[in-house]
Amino acid sequence: MSLSVAQSIAFSGLSATSVQISVASGNIANADTKGYTQKTANQASSVTGGVGTGVTISGITSTVDKLLLKSLVAADSDLGAADTANGYLTELAQLYGSTASADSSTTGTSLANAVAALESALSSLASTPSSASLQSNAISALDAVTTQLQQTSDGIQKLRANADQDIASSVGDINSDLQQISDLNAQIKQEAAAGQSTADLEDQRNSALQDLASMMNVGYFTASNGDLQVYTGSGQALVDSTAHPLSYTAAANVTASTTYSAGGFSGITVNGVDITSQITSGKVSALITLRDQTLPAAQSQLDELARQLASSVNAVSNQGTSVPAPASLTGTASVSSATPLSATGTVRIAVADKSGNLVSYGDIDLSSYATVGDLVTAINGISGLSASIDANGHLSISATGSGNGVAINQMTSAVGSAGEGFSDYFGLNDLVTGTGASDIAVRSDILSGTTGLPTATLDASSTLTTGSQVLSPGSSTVVNTLLSTLTGSTSFAMAGGLGATTGSFTDYAAAIVANVAGKATQASATYTAKQTAQSTYANSLSSQSGVNIDEETANLSTLQNKYAAASQLIQVINTMFSSLMTAMQAS
Repeated sequence: MSLSVAQSIAFSGLSATSVQISVASGNIANADTKGYTQKTANQASSVTGGVGTGVTISGITSTVDKLLLKSLVAADSDLGAADTANGYLTELAQLYGSTASADSSTTGTSLANAVAALESALSSLASTPSSASLQSNAISALDAVTTQLQQTSDGIQKLRANADQDIASSVGDINSDLQQISDLNAQIKQEAAAGQSTADLEDQRNSALQDLASMMNVGYFTASNGDLQVYTGSGQALVDSTAHPLSYTAAANVTASTTYSAGGFSGITVNGVDITSQITSGKVSALITLRDQTLPAAQSQLDELARQLASSVNAVSNQGTSVPAPASLTGTASVSSATPLSATGTVRIAVADKSGNLVSYGDIDLSSYATVGDLVTAINGISGLSASIDANGHLSISATGSGNGVAINQMTSAVGSAGEGFSDYFGLNDLVTGTGASDIAVRSDILSGTTGLPTATLDASSTLTTGSQVLSPGSSTVVNTLLSTLTGSTSFAMAGGLGATTGSFTDYAAAIVANVAGKATQASATYTAKQTAQSTYANSLSSQSGVNIDEETANLSTLQNKYAAASQLIQVINTMFSSLMTAMQAS
């Protein structure tokens, strides 16, 4: 072997070792960099004419187990969904309050506790129904229940709005990942064509893929040209020769009636195709489920409680009247003069002074009238009363004399298909208003103190005498009935995953709280399990393709020794060249 060939071999070894040292140093420096994989400078022999002429670096590569990566990508999607559901359900559970205080010295703040407090206030009132302070306490307790229902309902809708906004934000992040993958595809092809290493770019692309997967489930494969092709679960292209961004517009306002199926929420689209149903895992999937299923289910449970509370409480309050009787009563049912009146039995409507003494009255046989208009005419025929259908379509009855009020005893009346009492059917003495948890409230005039609780009843004697007392504020009949209604058995319909059941209002409120708490607990457990699974795959991939600092440090020491040896060999060859040149000059 000539000295020139030996020198060439030594220089090639020095060059190759220099590259390997650089790669090993980079591995050590990036050992803690997220997504970084161990790089290897692959060395190959250089052969000319069947004779070895040195070594070359054939490329810098990293080895990533494709099956492990695919498992990790799927685990990223599952963890993204679990993390999101856990966060939202924790917030939801907090909206419902706690069933007990932290130090056990006071009662909890849950709906069940609020209903129990109302029962306690009514129990106290039943012993002294004429007490103004106890009536005020009962009204405040009822207001606390309705207010908590409203606030919880409002909180649920805010969570739905937040989920919708998070979907829009996540779509923006998804589009950034899709564009990054597409850009990296182009860079990788460019570097590969130039004979440069693409390992670091592939690491970046895999990191973008994992981030994308945490937000939505995707399928992918590497094409023959090196492009990473990404698509939805049903095959809709997200990245092929270019990125296909998603489109989504968050709703401007979210209420209980806002739904995806009815068009209140827009679909997530790509190239004009709605892919909402194709997103079955990842953060966005969890947000869609929360917005369209989980949170509406919680709302429907609250609405069932609110509807039954309003219906039951009003059915009792319409049996009574306040003392003094209110100057006018306005119903809540929507009617017109032409509305057919399907009714039987007798209702008594009276005018009483401030002391509850009779001014005038009339017993109306409801079966005698075909329409609500006919009924209004009959009421107007009672001395001291004026009835009409107001601008809002509600029956209104007023006392015409100054200082007088209107009192009703439903007697044997049965109105409508459900056979409700006269006052209950028209909603003339409703204690609470509203059609669901979002708008349930104590009647404004009762809450303000303008009108008292309807705790008295109009005398049901066969005949009444003008000037006699027909309203007694000391009766506990209505209050006891109201208490029995709350504590007795009420039938609640199936709502939001809770089966149909029969029980007290406290029982049902407690069941709602427990149901939400159970979902939050399950979400937490699922998150922990998915986090463990994702960590397992991530650690396995790191063990397979990550940097082992001890190994790299030992490898770096070996390479430095090889570099020193190659340098020393070059010095020896240079000395030999010098000696040969001196000998030739001497000859």
